[in-house]
Amino acid sequence: MNRLLATLLLSSAVVAPALAQDAQSLLQDTRKQALPVLPKVVGMMQDTVAEKGAAGAIPVCKEKAPTLLKQRADELGWGIRRVSLKIRNPERGTPDVWEARHLADFSARAAAGAKPETLEVGEVLTRADGKREFRYMRAIPVAEVCLKCHGDAATIAPDLKAELQKQYPQDQATGYSKGQIRGALTVRRPL
Repeated sequence: MNRLLATLLLSSAVVAPALAQDAQSLLQDTRKQALPVLPKVVGMMQDTVAEKGAAGAIPVCKEKAPTLLKQRADELGWGIRRVSLKIRNPERGTPDVWEARHLADFSARAAAGAKPETLEVGEVLTRADGKREFRYMRAIPVAEVCLKCHGDAATIAPDLKAELQKQYPQDQATGYSKGQIRGALTVRRPL
């Protein structure tokens, strides 16, 4: 019995560092593969707001950004989407339990002074069906361009507010200030 216990302890001492290194490699590779889509989305938003105004940019946030994410996800064979605790589009942006827990943690860490653009998490998990996957999330901070639609509801222009209500009847995604955590990019990578 003592020999079995010693073997198990020795095995876990060897496996744990290997798993940690594997998770770190997965985090770095996932970051490298998935994050480049975020500046594209922000750039599209900035260009469209400058050209068509905030109301004209709603389709970019609602349709074009998810399309860019889906294209990248399809290229990689991963799941990639944006989620938030204050949901604008429930069909696409509702977090699961793992995501909600980390979004809450990101918000608490940002409130305590952490830079929102540095907040991320990655871990290897075993799903209910026994398959392993790597889960990754990176916080998306509120940028200046976001405030037109996601800022203080009292300061959103009436015509823009009406269009947001039309496009997102269950909208909860206002009241943000620059630098707060708007949501996160989340990745599910099969292993």
